[in-house]
Amino acid sequence: MKSTSFKTGLYVMALLFLTFGFSMAQMKSEKPKMVGGALMYPSKNIIRNAVNSKDHTTLVAAVKAAGLVSTLEGPGPFTVFAPTNEAFDELPAGTVNTLLEPANKAELTAILTYHVVRGKLNSRALMHMIKKGHGKAMLKTVNGGMLTVMMKGHHLWVIDAKGDKAEVTIPDVYQSNGVIHVINKALLPGS
Repeated sequence: MKSTSFKTGLYVMALLFLTFGFSMAQMKSEKPKMVGGALMYPSKNIIRNAVNSKDHTTLVAAVKAAGLVSTLEGPGPFTVFAPTNEAFDELPAGTVNTLLEPANKAELTAILTYHVVRGKLNSRALMHMIKKGHGKAMLKTVNGGMLTVMMKGHHLWVIDAKGDKAEVTIPDVYQSNGVIHVINKALLPGS
């Protein structure tokens, strides 16, 4: 009987060490990254990190206006393709201000959720999907639309329903509830 308890204890200790070792290895691979002049910590959620990036003030304002803060603070996991302020500035004049008006909340929500995919897809996972998909990966967004991800040289590119392309400029910004990939163009769902 003592022998069984001893063996069980050893198994439990081995399992604890393996779990701890895996957690430590994962933490080492998910180091903070600088985005918009602020460190993005893997221990914080998407919103808590994004509010500190000076390059994502438009995105944060849009997320607040659409009422998506609590969703992106939730457990996820989510993969977010996060356009910079400059990306939003490339939209036709007045577009962002119009979208931020309460009357346009549904359209704003549709655009923002088009930038979000369920699951935690880092660049390695995306590249694997691209290879498996013979040069492209098709991702279903939270709003139900599709994004295409491809490699061009050593860079990931995201293509929206209209055929517009956004380059992933900062990949693998890990969050407690997912991963962010910074992109240089806002993505628009099909009509």
